[in-house]
Amino acid sequence: MSRLEGKVVLISGGASGIGAATARLVVRQGGQAVLADRDEAKGRALADELGDGALFTALDVADETSWTKAVAATVETFGGLHGLLNAAGVGVRNSIEDCSLAEFRRVNDINGLGTFLGCKAAIPAMKQAGGGSIVNISSVLGLRGASYAMAYCASKGAVRLLTKHVALHCAQMKYNIRCNSVHPGYIDTPMIAPRLDQSIGNMSGRQWLEELHPLGRLGRAEEVAHMILFLLSDESSFSTGSEFVCDGGLTA
Repeated sequence: MSRLEGKVVLISGGASGIGAATARLVVRQGGQAVLADRDEAKGRALADELGDGALFTALDVADETSWTKAVAATVETFGGLHGLLNAAGVGVRNSIEDCSLAEFRRVNDINGLGTFLGCKAAIPAMKQAGGGSIVNISSVLGLRGASYAMAYCASKGAVRLLTKHVALHCAQMKYNIRCNSVHPGYIDTPMIAPRLDQSIGNMSGRQWLEELHPLGRLGRAEEVAHMILFLLSDESSFSTGSEFVCDGGLTA
């Protein structure tokens, strides 16, 4: 039996990385995937690859009207909304002393504000569909600090606590909507690609990042997507407001 049969999932950042890997898995498991992204070329190409079970829609995650349009396109095309993956994100290296106000706002607008707007836009459609599951991508740096990623840590910590509020609110209101956060370690995706060839001491960026993880390697987008699949499916029906870590042992 397909694990997402009859379920429609809207994915921000769906054109690449964890979002794209999840979209492929959603369609493979019998669901419909809406790829919402600013990268129209990649998004449309992936939607074409996935066929009738996929749709591309343009999305600026920091714009409320853009979210309203993306949810409306989802419902109009597939008849409802049952799952939301907030996967769009950006990572930069900075400290409290060298991060500009503009850079802090940019990172938090995409990672934090974008997740807030996604949850807010999706809940009414999920209520109309009888319930659903929201999955927010945080990070291991939403669980612990890092001296080299101040704005990113702040944004991903915000996603973690926003997730708990959404979960508790929806439970209290009897909406049948669950909300959980996923906390990946360093995953081999376009987000970290610029760091892999940089030198850190006498090591390449890739080697340095690999050695952070006790399993000795970077994660794959597909590995995170399988955890997301569990949370989008009815198999996780008693899980809400929780952190699900996929980090090769890094936080251990």
